[in-house]
Amino acid sequence: VEVSQTTARDNSLQNVAAEFSSLPELKEDSNVNNRMVFAAPSVRKLAREIGVNIRSVQGSGPAGRISEEDVKLYSRVSGQQTNLVQQPTKSPIKLPNFSQWGDVTEEKMSRVRKTTSNNIAQSWEQSPHVTLFQKANVTELDAERKKKKNDKSLAGANLTMMPVLIKATALGIQEFPKFNTSIDIEKSIVITKNYINVGVAVDTERGLLVPVIKDVINKSISEIAIELADISVKSRDKKLSLDDMRGGNFTISNLGGLGTSFFTPIINPPEVAILGVGRAIFEPLWNGKDAFNPALMMPLSLSFDHRIIDGADGASLLSWLVKFLEDPESLKLK
Repeated sequence: VEVSQTTARDNSLQNVAAEFSSLPELKEDSNVNNRMVFAAPSVRKLAREIGVNIRSVQGSGPAGRISEEDVKLYSRVSGQQTNLVQQPTKSPIKLPNFSQWGDVTEEKMSRVRKTTSNNIAQSWEQSPHVTLFQKANVTELDAERKKKKNDKSLAGANLTMMPVLIKATALGIQEFPKFNTSIDIEKSIVITKNYINVGVAVDTERGLLVPVIKDVINKSISEIAIELADISVKSRDKKLSLDDMRGGNFTISNLGGLGTSFFTPIINPPEVAILGVGRAIFEPLWNGKDAFNPALMMPLSLSFDHRIIDGADGASLLSWLVKFLEDPESLKLK
């Protein structure tokens, strides 16, 4: 294996060397700034505008006179060589021998962990993340939820805040369709989906999985709760299929059960946004008149891809969600 890797690396270096040799040579010596230059004012202006040191350009005209084509050729060739030099192959960080300081244990990464690691790294490298934070007063919503937790339509499923959040988020995405897109960089196009499937990040023994609730817009809160219960059983019994985890448009990561408040969730590619949900706790909230009242405040963290979503768009969706969650009547809980 080592021999084949070395051979591949040598071949790669030879290919780069061949590319260099095919480019016109750029001659630039230590006396370049003292060299006499023959060029028209318009040519000098062009060189300044495109960032070329005109004294480095070899003129092709009589007595070495420099033309606009000479300047453009120099700029093009120097740019190619710079790109070749400045784009080294990425290699993993070299680790020290940890055993020199004590005992260590090595464990092979699971397939799920390796896939998650690669996806997260790709997302972080390619998508400029922005995260906005806001709290929602869910006091009334939680009270309404508790009233309906024994509703027959739930078929024994537990009505937590999660089904409500999934439904609210889907409605919010419908209101702000930029969050329901993906970017095709190679084709320079933005793809908007006309359906809404919401992924739910689940921490399992095998690692992080993201099963998807399909067609959320056309499902009731009760139906979503039942589907979540089914996902929970599948996760526990290691029966989640690939189809269960495909087709997501937007992901929700709920760390509230672990006591976390705000955090910065990383986007699940090729999606362009993710909502982080923290633990709701009671806090004193000014009633606007004469007293502080206890309010159940839920921390929300919205991360989005700044290539396609502007800060104002992120703030609009987050504020919309907060307003929606603070008005339980608009949810029409079933």
